Amino acid sequence: MHFNPRALFATLALLPALVVGQLSSSVGPLTSHTTKSATKTCNVLNYGAVADKSTDLGPPLASAFAACKSGGTVVIPSGDYALATWVTLSGGSAWALQLDGIIYRTGTDGGNMIFIEHSTDFELFSSTSKGAVQGNGYVFHAAGSISGPRILRLYEVTDFSVHDIILVDSPSFHFSIDTCTNGEIYNMAIRGGNEGGLDGIDVWSTNIWVHDVMVTNKDECVTVKSPSKYILIENIYCNWSGGCAIGSLSTGTDISYVTYKNVYTWSSNQMMMIKSNGGNGTVSNVIFENFIGHGNAYSLNIDQYWSSETTQAGNGVQLSDITFTNWKGGEAAGATRGPIRVICADGAPCTGITISDFAMWTESGSTQWYACRSAYGSGFCLHSGSTHTSYAVSTTTVSTAPSGYSASRMAADLSTAFGTTASIPIPTIPTSFYPGATPYTRSDRAGGGGPEEHAEGPLGAG
Repeated sequence: MHFNPRALFATLALLPALVVGQLSSSVGPLTSHTTKSATKTCNVLNYGAVADKSTDLGPPLASAFAACKSGGTVVIPSGDYALATWVTLSGGSAWALQLDGIIYRTGTDGGNMIFIEHSTDFELFSSTSKGAVQGNGYVFHAAGSISGPRILRLYEVTDFSVHDIILVDSPSFHFSIDTCTNGEIYNMAIRGGNEGGLDGIDVWSTNIWVHDVMVTNKDECVTVKSPSKYILIENIYCNWSGGCAIGSLSTGTDISYVTYKNVYTWSSNQMMMIKSNGGNGTVSNVIFENFIGHGNAYSLNIDQYWSSETTQAGNGVQLSDITFTNWKGGEAAGATRGPIRVICADGAPCTGITISDFAMWTESGSTQWYACRSAYGSGFCLHSGSTHTSYAVSTTTVSTAPSGYSASRMAADLSTAFGTTASIPIPTIPTSFYPGATPYTRSDRAGGGGPEEHAEGPLGAG
């Protein structure tokens, strides 16, 4: 049999992506939005919507969806729209929602402003990269409340993508990805208020690729929650944020095969935190690679006695086979909050933790520390050996900067946070999300894909 590599490559280019990194299969919609639009287009203006920033978009959007849910594209064209009643878009197959206008929250209910559930072969996008939802959360926050609605929630959606849209000032969480499969989230800007409870992206799903996203808030940047499996998160810009995390973890935790790669964090609570207090279950096979930090309170922070979480039943979540590699930059005050803090549960010591190629230095003062508790593996204060018993906190203080800690800065680093009492401006989507990394680009075709399609970039996944 004659082997023709050119013919093979041409054939593979037409197929869904192969398994790569921590993904288990292809991600994204099965049908391009061009094909969907050619099948049917449902413009909300034809169903009663008016771009006057006053007329409720909710009923027209629901009607347009009903007309296109079996195959087609729902279009919200450029203009300013008010959303007074929330929409649940349930069911549907081979459909898209094209958001080119700006939606302003005017309703006051809780829940989810836009809730998409039980859909397959779905795409939410802006054709201009200017489509946005302005949640006007400051109205709630100025009154001391974060119990308003989330902007966007997906539940039990398969083979989908969300991209090129902007979410601003949610009264509560900005974007939740709940029990979904084979999804891609990319080329987004999320900008929220400077207080807790205003998460950027939370995902608890299977086979999800999140990449090229910027988040500003003071809580979760891009966070994985339980249960999750096969999650790839890369080219993330936490620009004055709470930082990325896994957790909070509780009972029955089930998280595995997660990779965070190319994460830049500026003026945030932490670069990465795994947080729990009691509980049980497992977190395994996790990689944190290519992290750059500047001006953050914590850097690498595993805290299984996290005081902000009520103690859960159980001896602790078992953390195993977790790798931290190629971390650079600085922390705000290393004598107060050292760059490595691995505090594991005495009832379930961490095993297989690896910290390598890690060089960070304090941005104030002249010392920093590394602290470990009941943590086993290789690197810094971790204990070695095959007998994994609990041990008290072991702290190492150093007064000499490590070599190679200097790291690039992003030009768009914010000089101050956005408050909670005034409207937050709608940003543009950045052209870069990590120093030296070219954002991935997507082709308008069926089959979605995976990062191996873009390995030609300077920091392509692999």
